[in-house]
Amino acid sequence: MSTNDQIILDQILEEQRSAQISGASKSEFFEIYSAEQVLKDYDLSMDEIEYGLVGGTQDGGLDAIYTLVNGELVQEDFDYTYLKKNLIIDVVVIQSKTSNGFDEETINKLIAVTTHLFSLTNPLDSFRNRYNDGVRSGVGIFRELFTATASRFPDIRFHYIYATRGDSEKVHPNVKSKAEDLKNVVLGLFSKSSFRFSFFGAADLLALARKQPVTAFNIQFTESLTGDSGYIALVKLKDFIGFIRADSGQLRKNLFEANVRDYQGTTQVNEDMQSTLSDRGSEDFWWLNNGITVVASKAGQAGKILTLEDPQIVNGQQTSTEIYNYFHTRNTINDERSVMVRVVVTNDPVSRDRIIKATNSQTAIPLASLRATEKIHRDIEDFLSPYGIYYDRRKNSQKQQGRPADSIISISLLAQAVMSTLLQRSDDARARPSSLIKKDDEYSRIFIPSLPINIYLVAAVTIKKSHSFLRTKTDLAPKDRNNMLFYIAMCVVSTLSDKAAPNEMDMAGINCDGITENILEKCFRVVETFYISLGANDQVAKGPQLTRLLKEHLAGNI
Repeated sequence: MSTNDQIILDQILEEQRSAQISGASKSEFFEIYSAEQVLKDYDLSMDEIEYGLVGGTQDGGLDAIYTLVNGELVQEDFDYTYLKKNLIIDVVVIQSKTSNGFDEETINKLIAVTTHLFSLTNPLDSFRNRYNDGVRSGVGIFRELFTATASRFPDIRFHYIYATRGDSEKVHPNVKSKAEDLKNVVLGLFSKSSFRFSFFGAADLLALARKQPVTAFNIQFTESLTGDSGYIALVKLKDFIGFIRADSGQLRKNLFEANVRDYQGTTQVNEDMQSTLSDRGSEDFWWLNNGITVVASKAGQAGKILTLEDPQIVNGQQTSTEIYNYFHTRNTINDERSVMVRVVVTNDPVSRDRIIKATNSQTAIPLASLRATEKIHRDIEDFLSPYGIYYDRRKNSQKQQGRPADSIISISLLAQAVMSTLLQRSDDARARPSSLIKKDDEYSRIFIPSLPINIYLVAAVTIKKSHSFLRTKTDLAPKDRNNMLFYIAMCVVSTLSDKAAPNEMDMAGINCDGITENILEKCFRVVETFYISLGANDQVAKGPQLTRLLKEHLAGNI
């Protein structure tokens, strides 16, 4: 007989599955939902959560695996060059089952796959016949990151999560002992790492689901100036760290989503800043630093405390991160120094973008860093909204407004969609999930103000409908769906435009109502045939042969 917690959880799962990702099966949605809850502190987008799914046949007991460095998800095109020191690598392994309890065999599988794939002496390809492509690729991302950063002695934290509909308070002692066996395996492979195994049952998942993201933050200050729409405040470093650091000890990445410049790692400026923090000279820190600019939708003062609603650090990520690193690695007792914090209150997104550009104009930054603030992205956001497609210019902003996941598209996914449909470079779209828009030459081919704006609607609807359609193919592993996604989108646009290689006007003229299940099925069969014939793996999807075969097919049949 089901418990109240199980009944409530089942109701929530079905309601959210129908509203958010209707094409997902119940078991797949449980995997997505479990990952979303246990990773809540990392503030991942739905695309990022689905990126880590690896379940299916030959999954070795892994339904999902995520590697994060300093709270940032590592994908296959991740840039390691800026990672210099004070690194924290989190490896999150999740097994999700809709069963009513926890069993030993599941953990035995986790012990086996960990022994096989996390041992750096074992070539991943030697387990090709035992573990699927997604599992090997997921572990491979960690291994590549570890190898690239080992000389910097990162802190490595392994988190294994076993989620079911059961009761985590009633786990059999034999099952708990298996978790200890797994711990011994992990620490035997990585002796300086930390390990945590968590059992999550229905009550635990409900508790996580009820945990709402914090949107209001307090900053204690010593002195301030108040204007009509903002404040300038001197904030003790020890109070500022409480603002930017979560209870878990992680840097609050969501505070920097509007920042145009990622942390740049060991640059001369950052090295000098860290020296200033560490040496504690006679000068106060704020004398030697430009300070922090925060944009908030609302702010209020009570005594020596500022309360900020929806704050975003739009300038000062380097300073904030160096302060975080300083408090993470140094003895900060009796440090009474301050940093200057400027708070600007506005709800106008155009005004926010102008502030971001203005406050980041003092020093040279890569043009790619200013992408989301450009007018074309605001235009795309405004244009797509009436069609029920919500453009996530600022990560998870649409999710926080309650938009369904099936209707949200990020800047990076839209770039991949245009790359695969208009430019017909599906291999590049698949191979570069996070870095596609960082290179000016690529960006300038995708986001062009002179392009008919309907192209972005067609690209967005095509990729979202293709994604939803692939979810109905329950026999496909998540990695195979992702590998075929951009090729199917390319085929759909060519088919609907009646052109093997449609130009801008051809694509802009497509009516999105024509993206039917029959069209999607037809394109799926074509792509799947070529994909399987070439080997059906990541290398095929990221290589040129599948694109070439699909182009030849379209040229001969349209």
